[in-house]
Amino acid sequence: MSQSAQPAATDVDMQPVVVKKYANRRLYNTESSSYITLDTLAEMVRVGRDFVVYDAKTGDDITRSVLTQIIVEEESKGRALLPTGFLRQLIGFYGNSMQSIVPKYLEEAMTNFASQQEQMRQAMQQTVGTFFPFRVDDVGRQNMAMMERAMSLFSPFYPPDGKDTPRPTANQAASQAVEEEITALRSEVDSLRLQLAAAKAETHGE
Repeated sequence: MSQSAQPAATDVDMQPVVVKKYANRRLYNTESSSYITLDTLAEMVRVGRDFVVYDAKTGDDITRSVLTQIIVEEESKGRALLPTGFLRQLIGFYGNSMQSIVPKYLEEAMTNFASQQEQMRQAMQQTVGTFFPFRVDDVGRQNMAMMERAMSLFSPFYPPDGKDTPRPTANQAASQAVEEEITALRSEVDSLRLQLAAAKAETHGE
């Protein structure tokens, strides 16, 4: 029986959990001295508990491949997160001259995405409170669409008409997309403020 994920770590100096993967594909958590599953590792990621996976026979670090397996498992459960177009673009970068740049770009994009998600959540909660429940999943879809647009601008870097005028770099394009999303969200916040003010006015007028 698999063990449930450990609580989120509060000590910034806590070392990652060491997990060993055996030839029979079983995963062994050396911290809890128990066998676990990919679902357990997925939950550890969600609660912020870091881990590293080693091949029990060779000692190689296989964390990346295990994380990829987790994504495949999640996608197979109907929890589709990665759009088909995005996956096609990503596959197209393998063996491409831009392959060495893409990992860092995606990592920074996801870090910015998480930061913006939290900032927008706090801003909306402070602005409208409980009068207008905030749907985080809607914002998530908007941000994923933004990332897809940014990725589409990532390749190629050369102008389609063959002229010397360069297209914006990936960082510039992503930054512009972020600014446009923030502007749109600010407009929505302003609209909600007006609705809230109108609702309060009607209440006082009764």
